[in-house]
Amino acid sequence: MEALFWISVFIIFYHFIGYGVILAILVKFKKKKPNLPTLEDSDLPPVTLLVAAYNEEDIIEDKIKNSLALDYPKDKLNVAFVTDGSSDGTNHIIEKYLEATLFFEAPRNGKISAVNRVMPLIDTPYTVFTDANVMINPDGLRKMINHFQDANIAAVSGEKTILKQEEDSASGTGEGFYWKYESFLKRKDSEYNTMVGSAGELFAIRTHLYKPVDKNTLIEDFIITMELAAQGYKVAYEPGALAMETSSATMADEQTRKVRISAGGIQAVIKLLPLLNFFKYGKLTFQYVSHRALRWTLMPFALVGTFIAAVVLAGESWFFDLMFRLQTIFYLIAFVGYALREAKTKIKGLHIPYYFVFMHICVVLGWIRYFRGNQKVTWDKAKRTSYKGDLSTVKVAD
Repeated sequence: MEALFWISVFIIFYHFIGYGVILAILVKFKKKKPNLPTLEDSDLPPVTLLVAAYNEEDIIEDKIKNSLALDYPKDKLNVAFVTDGSSDGTNHIIEKYLEATLFFEAPRNGKISAVNRVMPLIDTPYTVFTDANVMINPDGLRKMINHFQDANIAAVSGEKTILKQEEDSASGTGEGFYWKYESFLKRKDSEYNTMVGSAGELFAIRTHLYKPVDKNTLIEDFIITMELAAQGYKVAYEPGALAMETSSATMADEQTRKVRISAGGIQAVIKLLPLLNFFKYGKLTFQYVSHRALRWTLMPFALVGTFIAAVVLAGESWFFDLMFRLQTIFYLIAFVGYALREAKTKIKGLHIPYYFVFMHICVVLGWIRYFRGNQKVTWDKAKRTSYKGDLSTVKVAD
């Protein structure tokens, strides 16, 4: 039991704290690359902003206006939408804008099938993928494309930003906290070697490097960028390019989203088994296992193992008794968070323990759904809250 306890504690501590500390140290002692010069308008390359959308009539006009207002030369920015299967007013709204290109086929075969169909038609050297419900800060696109001056860069990810509300439910608080942690790791990953995956809400690639993705892939952005990294390319991170969106409307919506991602995560672990070869991939294997594979495989076991071991060992020493009590308090707070999960409050710390436990329950539910074959490549999107603030006041990272 002591072995179970310490192995479980090590996995939890390493994944959530140790890896970030090690990365920060490695980056600190790594020789920094000189900053790339900022490209002038005349030097910026043509770019296609590709939005895959399905029945997005409520938000699509905002997305079009946001895309057309980006600070990028108008004669070099192609805004395209692929809306396969949409049956609401999405296409009608897009057709009102002559500056936007619409790709549409009636059958709905999922996002990646739609993107695979359209990519051979893209004739710009760079393609930027973004979601319909995501808004981009004005100079975000320009900052992303600037990275491609480095020939080793195959893809660039923006930073997913959950818009804060003064009062929020567990969904908004938890997702916002999670993405702050993720953003730190993404930045350090990129500075050390390469990003592990990308923010699927906003990422760019060299168009000629795009290869059709298996139509059954659940988290295609992760697979695309990891396969590029496996080929020796780098995936850069641009914190100054914000993919701004609100949190899920309810925890039920958040669960739908998290379970799908978790099912995609275990699918990715299986698809990317060769990346576990440290002798071949070195740094990339270290990053992939530490940042992603542990989360999608061992973390739920480690949490359960730590608690069970503490329960069994509680009477044997003051230390294990303390570990049992601390975990019990943590899970009681998580239960309070569960009871208040839909309550909007300024005391947002109440939601963090619950969201932490919730995430790992979703990982297990994702395993079950994937191995039962119940997770389809098409899904009903999670509803999002409406944002009451001013997008122009959102801070951009330095």
